[in-house]
Amino acid sequence: MSRPRIVIVGAGFAGYRTARTLSRLMRHKADVTLLNPTDYFLYLPLLPQVAAGILEPRRVSVSLSGTLPHVRLVLGEADSVDLDGQSVHYTDPEGGGGTLAYDRLVLAVGSVNKLLPIPGVAEYAHGFRGLPEALYLRDHVTRQVELAANADDPKSCAARCTFVVVGAGYTGTEVAAHGQMYTDAQVRRHPLRHGMQPRWMLLDIAPRVLPEMDERLSRTADRVLRQRGVEVRMGTSVKEATPGGVLLTDGEFVDTRTLVWCVGVRPDPLVESTGQPLERGRLLVDPHLQVPGRPEVFACGDAAAVPDLNNPGTYTPMTAQHAWRHGKVAAQNVAASLGVGERRAYRHRDLGFVVDLGGTKAAANPLGVPLPGPLAGAVTRGYHLAAMPGNRVRVAADWLLDSVLPRQAVQLGLVRSWSVPLDTSSPELARVPGRPEPRETAPAGSGPGAATAADTAHQDASPPGHTTEPAKNQPGGEPAKAQPGSEPGEELVGGVAAEPPGPVKRRPDIPAEGDS
Repeated sequence: MSRPRIVIVGAGFAGYRTARTLSRLMRHKADVTLLNPTDYFLYLPLLPQVAAGILEPRRVSVSLSGTLPHVRLVLGEADSVDLDGQSVHYTDPEGGGGTLAYDRLVLAVGSVNKLLPIPGVAEYAHGFRGLPEALYLRDHVTRQVELAANADDPKSCAARCTFVVVGAGYTGTEVAAHGQMYTDAQVRRHPLRHGMQPRWMLLDIAPRVLPEMDERLSRTADRVLRQRGVEVRMGTSVKEATPGGVLLTDGEFVDTRTLVWCVGVRPDPLVESTGQPLERGRLLVDPHLQVPGRPEVFACGDAAAVPDLNNPGTYTPMTAQHAWRHGKVAAQNVAASLGVGERRAYRHRDLGFVVDLGGTKAAANPLGVPLPGPLAGAVTRGYHLAAMPGNRVRVAADWLLDSVLPRQAVQLGLVRSWSVPLDTSSPELARVPGRPEPRETAPAGSGPGAATAADTAHQDASPPGHTTEPAKNQPGGEPAKAQPGSEPGEELVGGVAAEPPGPVKRRPDIPAEGDS
C-alpha cells in the first residue's frame, strides 16, 4: 500500500513550520512535498538590515533542502487547486507546468502587497516583501546619494536625497530607521556639494507610529525616529505619485525619486480560485485549520481566516505570532488525520513585539513588559538569533563586523527596477527576461494586491514580520512601461524603468540617473 501524499503550498513561516513539524512526525509514514517558488526560507524580520547593508542576503535565506530532511522540494508557483481532483497545478521557474496529487493539502501561500486606488502608486512605487526588493532598494538609495553628490542643481540634489516611506507599521518604521542611518553614514564620508542632508519621510494615516503596539513603545519608536532626523507625519499619506515626486494628502508636493510602499498586505489571490468561502480574502477554516466540507484540506498563515478562540467572533490577525504557530498546529492536525497523534484546536498567547530601530535602539515588550533603550535592542537581536532556523553564527558575525567596520556602500546592479514591480503575486522572485508569469495579474486597482473599499479606510494593515514570534514570508501585472530586457535609462519615483528594450531614450522632462 502506498504512503499518503501530503502537499504543502508555500514555504513562508507558516508553510516552513508545517513542513518541519511533519518531517519529524511523519518520517517514513507519508510522502511530504513542499511547493515553493524559491529554494530558501526567508527570515523576513531582518530584511530591512539587508537593505541597509548590515546583513548579506544569504544570511536571511535558509536552505529548504538543507533544513527539512525527509521533505521533497518542488520549485514552482501554484497556479490553481483542483479540490475535487485533489491536485495542485504549478509553473516551474523555466515556464514548464506540473501537477502534484495529494491526499492531504496545506495551503500556506501567504500574502501580497496591498494596493490602494491611488494614481501612480503601482507605476512609481516599490514594495518591501522579498529579497529582490531589498537588494533593489539598497542599490537605488546608494545610487541616489552618489548622484546627488555630483549634482550641479540644488533642486535635483534635494530630490535625489529625499526618500518617502508610506506605512508606519513594523516594516515601514524599520525601513525608515535603518535607511536614515545608512544614508547619513554615506554623507559623512562623502558630503554633498550643497551641504544638504538626506531627508527621510515616514507617512501614515494612522494617528501614531506602530499603531498595533503598546502606546509607550509607539512613543519610543517615534522619539528615536525624530532624533535621527526622520520626518514622521501621521495623518498624512500619498494622494498621487508622479515621475517627479509625490503629492501628499495635505496638499504638499514632495520632489523625490524614491517611494517605498509598506502599507500592508492582502491574502494571496490563489485562495480565491478554490471556490471556498472567504473572509476578507482569507480562506475560512475551523479552529483545527481545516476547510469546512473539505477534511483533507488545511490552511494556515496569512491566507487563512482562523477563529480566535480567545476572542469569539473574531479571527486571528495576519501577524507573525499566528503564522508561526498556525504551522505547528496544522502539521499536528494533518498527522492526526492520518492516525498519528491527536488533533488540537488553535489557541494562542500574545508574546509581545520587537521592532529593530537600528544600532542599539529598539522597541520591545516581550511577554508584555516594555523595555527601554539598549536593553530592548539586545533583547530584539537575541530573539532574532533564537528564532532563526539557521545561519545564526553568520548573522551574529555580520552584526559584529558592522559594529567595528564601516558599511560597504556600493551598487551591485543585480536587480533592475522593472524586475520588482509593486503589483506582483511573487515579490520573492525577481522578473527576468523570457520567463513567463505563472499567474497573470490585472492593472493596478484590480490586481493581486488591489484593495477593497474597506481597505481604503485604513492603509496600514501591518505585514507579518516583526513580532516575538517569527513572521510569515510570502509572496502580476507589470507596469506598462516596465519591460524586461531594457537597461533603465532613467529612474522615476521608486525607480521604474521608463523605456522598453532597445536603444535608451531620454525624456526631456526627466533627468537621467545613469542607472545602467
